[in-house]
This record gives sequence, structure tokens and C-alpha cells, in this order.
Amino acid sequence: MGITIHFEGRLAGEVAFHNLINTAKEFARTRGWGIESVELEEVALQRVRGEKGWDYTGPIRGVVLYPHIDCEPVRLEFDRDFYVQSFTKTQFAGVQTHLDVVQLLRAIKPLFQNLNVEDEGEYWNKWDTRALGEHMAQCRKAIEEVFKDKLQTNPDARMNVKLPSGRIVDIIG
Repeated sequence: MGITIHFEGRLAGEVAFHNLINTAKEFARTRGWGIESVELEEVALQRVRGEKGWDYTGPIRGVVLYPHIDCEPVRLEFDRDFYVQSFTKTQFAGVQTHLDVVQLLRAIKPLFQNLNVEDEGEYWNKWDTRALGEHMAQCRKAIEEVFKDKLQTNPDARMNVKLPSGRIVDIIG
């Protein structure tokens, strides 16, 4: 229900990978974001192409960035073929965090053979900050209305719940 930025693409190779890591880390440092390097030998990643799942199992390496406490991590985790597919929900972190994540993706885009971005806030294509803010406000209002209804049947319901993975669930309960 919230605003999420989906992205996927393939880097041009090893040099592009190292340039991306350096660019992403410097971008994060200048904004005070958390940074975690990632290099794992065997990982299972759930991926989707069209409507079908196509999971990846194997080594990954990259970097995970933490823009805001109410934003999902930006996972730039690449497989052995320099491919990444991920998403970051920015709904609860606000307009500026959303703008920053888009700016990061724009900064690293030249390092990709192809980078596809689907921005549910529509900022990636339209560059309209006012429209993004209105869209986020409408989503927030819709989430809050559903949450109020949930509270009537479940007083333990919660909104904006961060899971151990860093993913954020709009409403639980």
C-alpha cells in the first residue's frame, strides 16, 4: 500500500561494480546513512520477472544502505552475473528520503548496462516533488484508515512495523 521504489539491472562488469560500491558508500556517508558491506558465499534471493518467480542461489556481494529509521534498506546486492533486483519502501520516511534514494539510483545508473526503476511515487519519471508529497499523503491516509478499522477488531494491531530483515509492514494484526 505504501510508496516503494523497485529497481533491477545488470552492471557492466567488475570495474563498474567497484565504482558503484565506492559511489554508493560516498553518497551514504555524505548523508549520514548507515552502511553495511555484504559478501556471502551462498544466499537464496527471491526474484520476480513479470508474474513469475525465479529465485537465485549462489554468492552475492555489494552494500546495504540505511537511509532513515522509517525506510527500508537499499540493498545493492549483486549476484555472480552483476545482476541486482530489489526494492525499498520509503512511505514512512517522508519525501526527502524518497528523493535521496532516487538521487542515489540516478548517480549509479551510468554504471549499469541497463537499470529499470519503478517508482510508485512517480518521482523517477516526473521529477514532481509536490505530486510525490501528495501521493505519499494519500497513501498515509489510506493506511491510517485501514489501521483504524483493524484496531476495532484487534486492539494489538500495529502500523509501520519494521521486521528483523529491515522490511517494513504497513499494518500487522
